Amino acid sequence: MTNLEKAIKSLQSGRMILLYDADDREGETDFVIPARSTSPEDIAVMRRDGGGLICVAISSEAAESLGLPFMTEILRHAAYNGNRALQTLVERDGDLKYDNHSSFSVWVNHKDTYTGITDNDRALTINKIGEMVSHVEEGRKIDFGSEFHSPGHVAILRAARGLLNERKGQTELSIALAQKAGITQAMVVCEMLDNHNGKALSKEKAREYAREHNLQFIEGKEITV
Repeated sequence: MTNLEKAIKSLQSGRMILLYDADDREGETDFVIPARSTSPEDIAVMRRDGGGLICVAISSEAAESLGLPFMTEILRHAAYNGNRALQTLVERDGDLKYDNHSSFSVWVNHKDTYTGITDNDRALTINKIGEMVSHVEEGRKIDFGSEFHSPGHVAILRAARGLLNERKGQTELSIALAQKAGITQAMVVCEMLDNHNGKALSKEKAREYAREHNLQFIEGKEITV
């Protein structure tokens, strides 16, 4: 069984994997797990052993159906009234050192959460986002705004329409894996950071963590279109 097949099998079982993007991109390893199977215990692992932002990547098609724009689109609309600071933010979205644009959409909490930041609350919000995307994939009409508050504590990432043909970030890589696994295209991602040097955790340390915790480790270059 190939490394890719093992990663797909883990995701189909609702298990967490580690995904490294590329040496010439962010050079970061993310925890990745299906949104619908994410538990409060998984959130605790990601915030304790990862330390990065806990986000949910969804497909471009689901984002469009749910009416979720890129954050830059929201800022661009707000900038039309002459706010120079917002205009500058929009203009600078394309000068990221590792990419040509950000995948961030809106930040949300589910309506049944309390503060939204606890492990239980974030797991609930994430599960509900996964449920919404699943309903979209089934062809149902969904009112996203009736279920969520914004701003919240879970960031939604919107994958590029062309996926890996257009962009090879953790957002697109995780959604490509979901497609290959035949599961709902809503995937939780969280960067692994190093507690000692203020940087992203190195690929070597991430591999070591994967071995110690019996998690599958996969690199972006192993995921083909």
